[in-house]
Amino acid sequence: MRHNNELNHFKFSPSTWIIPTFFLMFVWFVFYVDNSFHLHLDKHGILPRTFSGLQGVLFSPFLHGDLGHIANNSMPLFILTTALIYFYREVSLKVLVYGILLSGILTWLIGRESYHIGASGLIYVLVSFIFFKGMMTQYYRLMALSLTVVVLYGGMIWYVFPEVDKTISWEGHLAGLITGFVFAVRFKTPDYVKDIQYEWEKPDFDPNNDPFMKRFDENGNFVNPPKPEEIMVDYEEIVSEPTEPVQYVYVFKENKEEDQVSE
Repeated sequence: MRHNNELNHFKFSPSTWIIPTFFLMFVWFVFYVDNSFHLHLDKHGILPRTFSGLQGVLFSPFLHGDLGHIANNSMPLFILTTALIYFYREVSLKVLVYGILLSGILTWLIGRESYHIGASGLIYVLVSFIFFKGMMTQYYRLMALSLTVVVLYGGMIWYVFPEVDKTISWEGHLAGLITGFVFAVRFKTPDYVKDIQYEWEKPDFDPNNDPFMKRFDENGNFVNPPKPEEIMVDYEEIVSEPTEPVQYVYVFKENKEEDQVSE
């Protein structure tokens, strides 16, 4: 059966929060080192349509301009990464790694001639993927997650347009939004079954017609046991063909070692 129970997919494990925590700690560590030693690591961001600017595809998510920049990205990054790993564990690594690469490459292609840094591109990948994938699955838990993302981060949609704020990388946001949508379409997720509903839980259930309920009287006493012929299984039907007897062949082998010892 292709369908799987949702309990096999929605499991909270240590990796659900450890991976987002370490990822965020590393981002803050890079920010601390950059500001403490004045390394000016923003020069390693994405510089569109230049060969040297391609390094920013890998480095830009870990680079931030100031304290306000990294603070604004930290909480969404942690929450969305945790939600991704919990609800979409099978594809979470692909979304994170390929999301950084593809959104970075798109930013390199369409971006203005300036350094593009920050984890906001990845955040838009996560928002876009979680929202569109949840709506595509038509599964109530994931659709509820999608609506939650809209409530919390729906206002971010305005920052994919050029004229809203020229100081931010709207190109990176747009690239992340497109990347998340592409992943939602391309990456396959398990089919989720509906809650099991037994016969007696259905509205049209009639206990008078149920074979098991007929075994009980109006007081709930077991009064009508099944007849022996109803539960007997004919052994001849199970073993339709007789099995051949096993033949054992014994071969005598002389123990020469014992003969040598006795001599």
